[in-house]
Amino acid sequence: MPRPPLHIDELVEHWTILDEERDLIAGKRGATRLAFGILLKFYTQHGRFPRGRSELPDEAVEHVAKQVKVPASELGLYEWSGSTIEYHRSQIRKRLGFRTCSTTDATKIAVWLAENVAHAERRPERVREELLKHLREEKIEPPTPGRISRIVGSALRQAETAWSLRIVSRLDANTTERICALADITFDDEQKQTASAAIEAPGNVDAPAAESEDSEQNDDEENFALLTFIKSAPGNVSLESMMTEIRKLVAVRSIGLPPGLFADVAPKVLAAWRARAVVEAPSHMRTHPPELAVLLLAALVQEREREITDTLVELLIATVHRIKARADSKVTKELINAFKRVTGKENILFKVADAALGHPDEAVRAVIFPAVVGGEQTLKDLVHEFKTKGPAYRSTVQTTLRASYTNHYRRGLIALLETLEFKSTNTAYQPVIKALELIRRYAKAGNTTYYPRDEAVPEHRGTSGVWKDLVFKSDKRGRRRVVRTVYEIVTFQVLRDALRCKEIWVVGAHSFRDPEEDLPKDFPERRVENYAELRKPLDPKDFIAELKAEMRAELEALNTALPKLDWVEIKDRKSGAIKLTKIGPAEEPRNLRKIKNEVSRRWGSVPLIDMLKEAVLRTGCLNAVTSVAGSSTLKPAVLAERLMLAIFGYGTNTGIRAVASGGHAHSEDDIRYVRRRYLTPQIAQDISIAIANATFTARDVELWGEGTTTVASDSTHVRAYDQNIFTEWHSRYGGRGILIYWHIERGSMVVHSQTLRASASEVHAMIEGAVRHGTTMKVEGNYVDSHGQTEIGFGVTRLLGFDLLPRIKQINKVKLYRVESGESDLYARLTPAMTRPIRWDLIEQNYDQMIKYATAIKQGTATTEAILRRFTDSASHPTYQAMLEVGRAQKTIFVARYLRLRELQREIQEGLNVVESSNGANSVIFYGKGGDIATNRREELEMTVLCLRILQAALVYINTLMLQDVLADPTMAKLLKPADRRGLTPLFWQHVQPYGEVRLDVAKRLSLGENTGPVRTGDQA
Repeated sequence: MPRPPLHIDELVEHWTILDEERDLIAGKRGATRLAFGILLKFYTQHGRFPRGRSELPDEAVEHVAKQVKVPASELGLYEWSGSTIEYHRSQIRKRLGFRTCSTTDATKIAVWLAENVAHAERRPERVREELLKHLREEKIEPPTPGRISRIVGSALRQAETAWSLRIVSRLDANTTERICALADITFDDEQKQTASAAIEAPGNVDAPAAESEDSEQNDDEENFALLTFIKSAPGNVSLESMMTEIRKLVAVRSIGLPPGLFADVAPKVLAAWRARAVVEAPSHMRTHPPELAVLLLAALVQEREREITDTLVELLIATVHRIKARADSKVTKELINAFKRVTGKENILFKVADAALGHPDEAVRAVIFPAVVGGEQTLKDLVHEFKTKGPAYRSTVQTTLRASYTNHYRRGLIALLETLEFKSTNTAYQPVIKALELIRRYAKAGNTTYYPRDEAVPEHRGTSGVWKDLVFKSDKRGRRRVVRTVYEIVTFQVLRDALRCKEIWVVGAHSFRDPEEDLPKDFPERRVENYAELRKPLDPKDFIAELKAEMRAELEALNTALPKLDWVEIKDRKSGAIKLTKIGPAEEPRNLRKIKNEVSRRWGSVPLIDMLKEAVLRTGCLNAVTSVAGSSTLKPAVLAERLMLAIFGYGTNTGIRAVASGGHAHSEDDIRYVRRRYLTPQIAQDISIAIANATFTARDVELWGEGTTTVASDSTHVRAYDQNIFTEWHSRYGGRGILIYWHIERGSMVVHSQTLRASASEVHAMIEGAVRHGTTMKVEGNYVDSHGQTEIGFGVTRLLGFDLLPRIKQINKVKLYRVESGESDLYARLTPAMTRPIRWDLIEQNYDQMIKYATAIKQGTATTEAILRRFTDSASHPTYQAMLEVGRAQKTIFVARYLRLRELQREIQEGLNVVESSNGANSVIFYGKGGDIATNRREELEMTVLCLRILQAALVYINTLMLQDVLADPTMAKLLKPADRRGLTPLFWQHVQPYGEVRLDVAKRLSLGENTGPVRTGDQA
């Protein structure tokens, strides 16, 4: 990957020889003088010496050469090995107080890493970063890369050894035996004594001998089946899936892990152990030392218990919704099929009354029916029309819902109620908790219609309103009684709403845990630091004053400019006060086609696999890939090729089997093995981030401009298999599938992706991607479509410190909030669109709590989705109300600016067009299986999306280099007019060949710029 040119500020800061350093250079001449100065400044900056001339930036050499008054070309005469350079190195070390890394140093450093870093961080590249930082602090010169890798590996093994022994010591003998039985692990005294040494050298550990007795083999099969059962993914939303997950949770709990077993383990370390246990078969697990195997299996059981609990809560929420939705659908369909509107009701009434009065003693059939046109059928239609209106429809729905619950779903919901423990810290929801306990106690009371008269039945928000007349009935003696099945229905409905906003939470869950656990525990102690990280004042009055000042400035600016703005009009009208004309089309770029055609002429039709290969080799994005299992015997070059093939198979949706049949030396089993053991979702995300960062570095500033600080985000719907709990049917998309939520910066590089349910709120996805994209880009603004214009979205983004920039639909209905009450005369031109003032007192009272929630999102103590569950329409949380007020103030600021600035409207539209172009590229890349994701496994879904993201990032990266090569030609550069420059994008694919046989040849490279030779993947791969 080409090195970016150094800025003059970097040269001055890092490559300027100071006065106190010149005495070291004195007496040296020519190449020696120049090389010594360069070695000195390089060591000062990096804490080590360069490994050769290739590590030295040309600009730095020129800068130092001017200072020492020696031509830069003289550096070529310097010997990079021998006694001279060793003497120079010793001089520099002595002057700066550094020393070489001895064997004793290496041992101490490995111990320090194990105790202070590796116990909470399992990724080798992160441990290596901390190692280099520690060496710099201790003034120890870093050893060779190979030795650093061995130190890191030793530290990781030592930390794992310590954790293994610590976790096993917390388990009693019976629990250890049950865990060992999952994979037939032998745990005898001799192995306990040798476990530590074995973990240090896992390759020398032999698998325990297998027992041969038939009874023990049957037990093994049963235990292996249990392990497989625990690992299995949930099915779709159904009673069967609910009962299966309940059995699974009971099986997990039967192992008997003690509470707090992993309380002091970092979540990402626990997740790494779980991932390792998932991919390893029992036979592989038995090759580990017993303590390590117990650690991995216990981590798997612990994590699966939380995941299964979350799944059960999601099934409860979905099932209660389904009961109501299906009742509505069934009744509506029946009524539509039967509904006939009867006209002329007044005439019918008159004729019926006249006939009845004229012949009061005769039969109805003989007198009434003939008097009405249509006879008996008309009267039947009239009665049916009355019954299908108002209360009758609601009563029918309630009856259908009650029957559906009683005859089918009740068994699963009651079993779930007996399995999960619900709690709430909100006193308003304590009646619901008591109601759940009551339902649990009477779950097996048979066909009892009513609760006993002496039973205290808690009344809650579900027992009032439209269900009240069905919940409370009078018995034969006229006494007020509570109907048991109806009471259960309304309680489950209230429970569903409360779970969604976490007013009620579940013991042992993760996403649905106590909301207080989502917040940073050390917030009071680090209050000043947390406020500083968000760049917010400690005093709420200062925050409010800043908001008020911005509101006044924008409202005043719009009020003043309004007469001159021909695209916006504000006045009283029934359809809404604000009228905004659409933006006209921008000037069409005329020469971009010629530039793209030149790309096709120079490079021809480029296979997509070659785009991926070139991006991998140039960026080194696979260098940090390590095995999930913690050890690897594959050669780096072989591993890289198989990873590329796996990524291509997933990213194009053609599958590994199709890719394996191509022109290369790797079998389907080889590729699947690498996928399972190496390509995790985290690794895939790291690969795409590395390509994005490399693209930012490689961009020519004169062509693309300075680095962007805004992203555009939107979702796209993808069809997927539906025998799982994640895929949903949604009327908006007309089928079952998932959402992929993209964050793409202005230069068309995807910086973040997420998989969502079709019914998910996209606000949390927008915030998650903007805050935790992981690239070197600093996000200061986020373009979103109309889904992002929520007030809670404006409030959260204001606290997090970036601008929410939505495209506002139905802007005619939007209201601008006043700053203070009693200011109705201010902004007279805006009066038709103005509404009430902001409730600043609410913001002031809850300011600290809002910052606490914003800090939780910023620091990632929980997912953004979990935190924002508190902030839904069902919530009565005071912090939610305060956040809404902040959002209303921020939305007013944005809308006033949006109406006033035509440039902002065009900027948002162009930003969102980037996402639309990205979707077009995805349709070309993701061509396999008709674009349907053919899996029911959640991790496979995520992996497919992440690999698609990698392929698109590789496409943009290589296209960026191609365009820069083309436009380096002055003749082509002259074609770029302002309209062409504005429309220039590296996201195009007319020269790309995504289909056909997959031929992977790493020796065949694309000729791009100066770097046409192969890039060394080395021992880091």
